[in-house]
Amino acid sequence: MFFTKKRAWFSAIVGVALMVGVLWGQTDRWYPSRWGANDQRGAANRITPAKVLEAKNLITRGTVYQLGRVYEAGMPMFGTRHYSLRIPQAFKIAGTNQPIYHDELVSGELGQIGTQFDGLGHFGIGDLFYNGNNRADFAKPEGLTKLGIENVGPLFTRGVLIDVARYKGVSQLPPSYEITPADLQGALQRQNVQIRSGDVVLIHTGWGSLWMKDNAKYGQTCPGIGVAAAQFLVDKEVTAVGADNWSVEVNPNPNASLGAPVHQLLLARNGVYLHENLNTADLARDNVYEFAYVFVPLLLKGATGSPGSPLAIR
Repeated sequence: MFFTKKRAWFSAIVGVALMVGVLWGQTDRWYPSRWGANDQRGAANRITPAKVLEAKNLITRGTVYQLGRVYEAGMPMFGTRHYSLRIPQAFKIAGTNQPIYHDELVSGELGQIGTQFDGLGHFGIGDLFYNGNNRADFAKPEGLTKLGIENVGPLFTRGVLIDVARYKGVSQLPPSYEITPADLQGALQRQNVQIRSGDVVLIHTGWGSLWMKDNAKYGQTCPGIGVAAAQFLVDKEVTAVGADNWSVEVNPNPNASLGAPVHQLLLARNGVYLHENLNTADLARDNVYEFAYVFVPLLLKGATGSPGSPLAIR
């Protein structure tokens, strides 16, 4: 009971501190970014040639783990987002060899459904987004004129899995469990792994086991990192944070007055990307805590995010 009250008290203090930051969003100096006032890549700038070579050296077994989910009808989706795929008809081409082909029509918020990579134009504080860009200046009906996903570039870097579920001795963290810096540090110590600048950090909560099995429970709440844990990762200079849940961060936030504060802290304030709805179960099963992380966002000019299937190679 004491531990529970202490956690709630700590979360409230952190939440109030962040709220102050949110209220100051248009006057405090979280912009321009460390990479310059015109930067549109954020923490992707940390992936240097040396970082790529470091990741390459982690490939020692030739084992490839697919971290993405299948895009299909009925998959969990946030809010009113939707997805459908249709094969309109078969098309024939003239020729004695009877050539014939299929196409598909895909409808949906393509950058924000299924396994999704959140770009810097996805989430803001008031009207301000990464690097102090005002949405009135760059968010157009035809697409974003700044901070579009096409600016990120290919990502090939060292990946780290933090298996918080195993550290806590469970197969799945409880609903709305807030992962703390102590949880991250404890799991990293158990795994004998350190986070380095430019890494992509993936968090295994066990929540992904509900995917396409209990979609209602999957989308209702989720365990995830809180503001303090997110700041811990920011201080480690990570490039992106991913998880086997739908928001990476804990939902709902323990401070009921806050909505998605981790998204604001990572994306808007620090240019750190989020990778949501990942399949981390195989990595956790095989105790793979370091690997080469590979992801190339689709070059959807002006999009807020990207679908795709990231890889972990060991």
